[in-house]
Order: sequence, then C-alpha cells, then structure tokens
Amino acid sequence: MTRVRRFVAVLTGIALLGGATACGTADAAEDGRITLTVDDFGNFGYKTLLREYEAAHPGIRIVERVGEFDEHHRQLAQRLDAGSGAGDVVAVEEGYVVQFRTRADDFVNLLDLGAGQLKHTWLPWKWDATLAGGGRTQIGLGTDVGGLAMCYRPDLFKAAGLPTDRADVAKLWPDWPAYIAAGKRFQDAELPAQWTDSASSVYNQILAQQPVGYFDRDEKFVMATDPGVRKAWDLTVDMIEAGESAKYVPFTAKWLAALQSGRFATLTCPAWVLGWIKQNAPATRGLWDVTAVPGGAGNWGGSWLTVPKQSAHPREAYALAAWLTAPEQQLRVFTETGNLPSVPKLYDDPAVTSFRNPFFSGAPVGQIFTAAVSRKPAQYLGLRNAAVRTIVEEKLSKVEIGRLVPEQAWQEALTEGQRAR
Repeated sequence: MTRVRRFVAVLTGIALLGGATACGTADAAEDGRITLTVDDFGNFGYKTLLREYEAAHPGIRIVERVGEFDEHHRQLAQRLDAGSGAGDVVAVEEGYVVQFRTRADDFVNLLDLGAGQLKHTWLPWKWDATLAGGGRTQIGLGTDVGGLAMCYRPDLFKAAGLPTDRADVAKLWPDWPAYIAAGKRFQDAELPAQWTDSASSVYNQILAQQPVGYFDRDEKFVMATDPGVRKAWDLTVDMIEAGESAKYVPFTAKWLAALQSGRFATLTCPAWVLGWIKQNAPATRGLWDVTAVPGGAGNWGGSWLTVPKQSAHPREAYALAAWLTAPEQQLRVFTETGNLPSVPKLYDDPAVTSFRNPFFSGAPVGQIFTAAVSRKPAQYLGLRNAAVRTIVEEKLSKVEIGRLVPEQAWQEALTEGQRAR
C-alpha cells in the first residue's frame, strides 16, 4: 500500500469511528451535527477546505476562529490553565511549540489515534519538534514550514539602477554583507523609499539561518556565548547604521500602508508571508518579485495542529487535523496561499517545483522555497524563545529609532533575556 493510500485508509477508519460517537453528544447542534472549532492565526488557507470537509462529513459543523499571532498563543495557554475554552483543533507556531510541548498532558496523544502510521509524511525535524515523553507522545501534526526568500520591487530596483531579473538580483547578495552593500547603492539613488522595511525582519531572517539560536537543547541560555545571535545582531546594526531601514513595525497598519505604496524595496519573505501579502494587500499584485535569500537557505516559521484534551470530540478533531495536514491539502494550500508544505515528497512533485506564483510576477516560488528549506539545519528554539525574541526585537527597534546605542541595547537584551520567563 502506498503512503498516500495508507494515509487515506487510516483517516477513513478514524472518521468512521468518530462518526459512531457523533450522534447524541451533549453539544450537538439542533440539526444533530457536532461542532468542531478550529483556532488558528494569520492565513492558514483553510476557509475553502473546511467547507469541503463539512460537505463530506454531514454530521460535523466547523467553526474557524482566526486570532492575532501572539494573542492566539496567550489565549491557548490561558484556556489550558482554565481547563476550558480551547478549540478542538488548535494551531501552534514554531516559536511557541516547545512551550506547549512541555504541557503534553494538556493535549491528546495523537499516537493513540494512529498518527504514528503517518510519521514519514513530514520532514523528520518537523515530526520530532512536537514529540514529548521520550518520543511516546505526539501532540501535533505539521502544517507548513517557512522556507526563506527575499521579495523585492523590480520597479524600484530599476529606478535605482540595480538589476531587476531575479537571477541577477540573487547574485547581488550571496551573503548578508553583500545585501547591505546593495542597499547602500539603492540609498545613493535618493528615491522616496528605503531599502527594507525594518530591522526586526532582517534580524529574524539572519537568525533563522544560524545553527543555534537563543537556547541550546538543554535549555541553556546561550545568547551571550554562541556566535550566531551576535552575528545576526551585528549585521542588522550595520544595516541600520547604513540608513537602510524604513523603521516600520511589521504587520501594523502603517507597515501595510507602506508596503502598498512602495515605501521599501526589499522584504524578507519566508513562505507564509506571501499568503499574508496576497490576502491583505491585493492591490500589490504584480509589483513584487521573489528571489533567493542571502545565504541561500533557512527556515523561519511554520506551525502544527494540536488537539487539546479538553475537546469533547478528540477523534473527530484528529481526523480533521490529519486531513488538513495530508499531502493533498498541503499542496492546495501552497498553490492558493503560498504556505510551503512540510511534506518532503511534495518537493519533487512538478505541481510544486514548476509552480510560479502569478501574484508575485510569476516567481518560481516552488523552486526557491524548497531549495531553502531542504538544506535547513533544524534550530532548537527553546522554551522561552518567544519571550526572548520579543525582548531582542524591542531593543533593536530602539536602536533603529535612535533611542539606544547598539552595545547598550545588546547588553540590556542579554540581561533581560536571561530573566525572561
């Protein structure tokens, strides 16, 4: 039996088992259906898929609650503490996954529902990231990964005398110092735009390429001793001091207005950003192109679907999560929103490798993103990663707007990061 057929067989069995318990549940709707709530954030690309799943499962009604990124994860922690209020299927992003993995007892062990038979569907590090209890508990099924790339505005490049062809643009920046040097050329053209949107966008993409981040696998805070974080910091400070940042806070209203009006020429673009731009800035269709990121590889972002134990319908919730993360659905999400699958078998699929995104000037995003993520070293993010990330971003922002000098900001970030909980 092929892997895909085995997946369908397992999923069908679960769905039938779940269907046997669907009738007569305490929270059944008046029409006899049970309700499954899906909590996610950003643009997972599930709107159409959820309606299709409902149509194929007449006994199920699905409600999707889309939250703001950080608030979504804060609410999940609060609802787990309270023992109620969490969705039946809840997304968790990589920056928070270790935090919730340590609370494995609050989630359904998906191995008990057959997830082990699907293990080889995902990239090995994607599967391993949500394992707990020495590998005896699996709390999540991988959705997307955040293969790295760079978005750029060909019209602004042309006006600044820079190349516009995506292959030539990639040659401009084989590494981050070259990217900063290209930015100086752009700034010399004195256009009414900056080289890039913000310090934090550049910093996080450089950091995502490093073998080690803020913590090692023993949860030791290594920001002061491992060279990777300092490298990302110093390169970002070089970019700031070259006057290349437009100083926006990413994903705010002002940032969105600047993106729509062409106030910056480059934007670090992990795969999930493409869907966000398409959804929130439709008027920019055809204005952006995509090419390789400096350094060529890396991953920033990506999520998993979990099933909290407080769900009244864990089998039905698992069946839905397994269907949403199956190769067929991940492929559809990729072509419709840009979110890159975490399923390696798709990286050789012509539907991915030959896919060109019409919204982004026909860029061959399938090739660009799969090349980036296939060579990514799996960076361990740590239990307190999200808290430290927020601290470092705030300090960089103060450097960016001139409120702190770089070394003082770095030392404050180290001190506060050490105390972060």
